[in-house]
Amino acid sequence: MSVLRIGFIGGGFITRFHIQSLMQVRDCVVTGVTSATLPSAEGAAALARELGVGPDARAYASSEELAADPAVDALWICARNDTRVEVMKQVAAGNARRDTPLKGICLEKPLARTLGEALEVQAIADAMGVPTGYLEDMLFAPALARGKEVLWRRGAGTGGRPYLARASEEHAGPHSKWFWEPAIAGGGALLDMMCHSIEAARWLLTEPGAPRASLTPVAVSATTANLKWTQPHYAAQLRERFGVDWVAEHSEDFARATIHWRTEDGQELLSETSSSWCFVGAGLRHEFALLGPEYSLDIDMSATGTTVFFSREVTGEAGEDLVEKQNAEQGLMPISPDEPAHYGYSNENRHFVRAFLDGSAPELTFHDGVEVMRILMAAYKSAEEGRTIDPSDPDLADYAPYS
Repeated sequence: MSVLRIGFIGGGFITRFHIQSLMQVRDCVVTGVTSATLPSAEGAAALARELGVGPDARAYASSEELAADPAVDALWICARNDTRVEVMKQVAAGNARRDTPLKGICLEKPLARTLGEALEVQAIADAMGVPTGYLEDMLFAPALARGKEVLWRRGAGTGGRPYLARASEEHAGPHSKWFWEPAIAGGGALLDMMCHSIEAARWLLTEPGAPRASLTPVAVSATTANLKWTQPHYAAQLRERFGVDWVAEHSEDFARATIHWRTEDGQELLSETSSSWCFVGAGLRHEFALLGPEYSLDIDMSATGTTVFFSREVTGEAGEDLVEKQNAEQGLMPISPDEPAHYGYSNENRHFVRAFLDGSAPELTFHDGVEVMRILMAAYKSAEEGRTIDPSDPDLADYAPYS
């Protein structure tokens, strides 16, 4: 049995999530990591060695060197949003130095900062001729996968197709400085989080086995706002923690969008999505719903099935050892027994490892990431101009929020 040797580009939070998930994925091993700083790369490589998913994992000096190494078969790109085009150029240069091309390239959501950049990323990959994967974990989360399967089989099979999907993800704000810098991140809560919600809602509304083209987005209306982090007290917290002036240069900490979809036979469907960086609870607020003529589906990703209670006598350091985006260490707190599996990372990486080894078509490619970016840019433009936007508008390729 062949083994897929994976190199990671980026050594931060999301790479560590992926590395943890590989404990549950067969036929793969982490070969190396490159990152913006050597300590970041070395830390992620050390984690792979510690968990036994990369016994010989080491740090690399650059994306090109990692891509060129014949000891690497595939790349998982988890670098900052503003680096995506340059990283892909380095990967292409490294791939050109190989005797045999890379077997695959995966890229974390969102594909880039703008639709124009996303199209450039896709064009570089197309010119390389290497299979691609768009890393959207929610489509592989067990709760969503099982819920969709049952609802479409039992509900839609007798009552007709679902017509409304809702998706919401909220937390108290990102834990890395660059998310709070619009020029680097490209946007705020809308770009960072609604990429999950928009794609998950689209997928829930899509008949199992049907192609993406079976649903066409025809209209997008959206609102963005700053509800919390431009307030003086909280802006001061950001200055102290990250050294950023969110009042002077900000994106958004809240967003909502309504998307009209049309089926191949002309039926109208809706998705409603919302995201924010201004929700304070025990951890994330992460919910999905799918409604049809005689049925409904509700999913609460924050309901992990395990809770603990700590009285005020129990004290300790602040952290995220119980659940992602943890906001407290006392009271009734959820515990996620296996976050990489719960959020879909394990199933996601199992899928792409198998696809790249077998040479089969992945369920999500850079093309899908481009289509998500198209809707995200339509949402930003709608919020900016106060009108409904057609996501097929060719001008969106040149549009950049906060530019």
